[in-house]
Amino acid sequence: MHRRRFLGYGLAAGCAALTARLAHSDDRQPLSIGTTPVFLDDDVAFLRDWQAYLEHELGRPVAFVQRRSYREVSELLLAEKLDAAWICGFPYVRYRDRMRLLAVPTYEGEPLYRSYVIVPSSDTTTQSIADLGGKIYAFSDPDSNSGWLVPSSQLFRIGKDAATFFRKSFFTWGHRRVVDAVAVGLAHGGSVDGYVWDTLKIHHPEVTDQTRVAHRSVKYGFPPFVTRSQLPAGDFRQLQEVLVAMRTNTAGQGLLHKLNLEGFQVAPESVFAGIAENMRMLRAG
Repeated sequence: MHRRRFLGYGLAAGCAALTARLAHSDDRQPLSIGTTPVFLDDDVAFLRDWQAYLEHELGRPVAFVQRRSYREVSELLLAEKLDAAWICGFPYVRYRDRMRLLAVPTYEGEPLYRSYVIVPSSDTTTQSIADLGGKIYAFSDPDSNSGWLVPSSQLFRIGKDAATFFRKSFFTWGHRRVVDAVAVGLAHGGSVDGYVWDTLKIHHPEVTDQTRVAHRSVKYGFPPFVTRSQLPAGDFRQLQEVLVAMRTNTAGQGLLHKLNLEGFQVAPESVFAGIAENMRMLRAG
C-alpha cells in the first residue's frame, strides 16, 4: 500500500475512533503499549499510524510509550504501569512468571530469527565472533538476546568471557546503531538482530553495504508481544485477536510491510527454549 493511501486511512481511522469514543460515556483508559526505538527512519510517524489502526480496531484509545532500553520497558511492565509491550525474548524468558505471552511476529514463515555477527565490508577474513579477540566490539543492549545473550553464549562455549575477550566493548542501545557503528569503523564487529539487518538491507543498502555478515546463529524465538500479568482477560483476548488479524486487513498489511513482517501469531512457549538454555548455561558457568 502506498504511504499516502495508508496515511489517509490512518487519519480516517483516527477520526472514526475519536468519534466512537466521544459517543460513549464509559470510556476506558488508554491501552498502553511499550516499545524501544526501532530501526525505522521515522518512529514517530509509524507509531502514529499504528496507534490510529489499533484504536480503530480495538474501539478504544491506545498510547505507545517509548523507552531507550529493554530494561526500562520491562520494569514498567513488571510494575503494572504498562498493559503490553514489544520486548526481546531474553527479558520475557527471565520474567515470564510475571508476564503473559500475547503474540509473536512471523518472519520468513516462522516465529524465529537469528543473531548476526557483522564486520566492516573490508574485513574479508572474519568468520565468527571467535576471530575478533582483542578488537573493539559493539553490543546492542544488555537485555537483548541477539545483541548480547547469543554472542556471550557463543564465547562461553569456546571458553571465553565476553567481558575480557575484547580490547573494548560497548552498548549502542539499538540494533540500527550497531550497524552504524560497524559501518563507520567505530567497532571491528558487532552483534545485531538478523531481522533488523535484513530489513535495513532492503531500505538502506547504503548502510548495510558497508558491513558484512560474518556469522549467522541458529534460530531463536522472535521478540514477542507480552502483557502485564494482571491485564483483564477480555483486553488480552481482544488485543491478541487484533494483532493476529493484521495479516488479513488491508491497512494492517500496510503496517506489516513497513515492518518487513508477515504477521503475528499465537506461538508456543517452546519457541523460546533456546534462549532459556543459553541463560541456564551462562548462570551455571
